[in-house]
Amino acid sequence: MATELLPEKGETEEAEALSSHEAIVLTRYPSVASTRVCRALGCLYELLPRPKINGVKLSHLLFTLPTSPIPAVVYFVLKVFGDKYVLTDRSIQRRKALTNRLVKTIPLIEVAEIDVHQSCGQVFYKAGDLILRDSAGQELMTLEGVVRPDVFRHNILQVRDALLAVKSSLAAIRTRGG
Repeated sequence: MATELLPEKGETEEAEALSSHEAIVLTRYPSVASTRVCRALGCLYELLPRPKINGVKLSHLLFTLPTSPIPAVVYFVLKVFGDKYVLTDRSIQRRKALTNRLVKTIPLIEVAEIDVHQSCGQVFYKAGDLILRDSAGQELMTLEGVVRPDVFRHNILQVRDALLAVKSSLAAIRTRGG
C-alpha cells in the first residue's frame, strides 16, 4: 500500500532531508609537524633549551633560519598533495586538501575518547596528534600534526556531545508520540 511509504509518526520528510546532509563545523589542515622531516627539524630546534638570548633559545637562533626553506617547501607540498580534517555535525573526515576527495570518515557517535600525543618534534610547532578511540579503546583514526590539538579535541567532543543530546531528545519525543 502507498501508506507504507509514508514516514512514521513523529518523523517528517524535512527531518529525513536534513539527516542526509552534514554541515561542516570546522576544517583543519595538518601542520608541517605531521611529516618526519619537519618533526626531526622540530627536535633540532628544541635541542638547546639553554642559554636564552633576549628570551630566545639559542637553538632557535642557530638552526631555524638556515633550515627554513625545508618547512616552507613541505608546507606547499602538503597544501597540494596532503590531507585536511573536516569536522561536521555528524562525523570527522579525512579529505584530500586539493580535490576534497573523502579518504576516511568516522561517525562522531563512535568516538568515545580522544588522546593527544605530542612528540618532541611537534613541540616547536605547537602541534600534536589526536588519536580517536571507540568505547573498547580501539584506534579509529589518527589526526596527525594538528596545531593546538587540545582546542581541536575540545571542538570534536563538543560537537559529539551536542549530537548525542539531540539524538536523545529526538528519542524522548518519539516515545511520547510527538
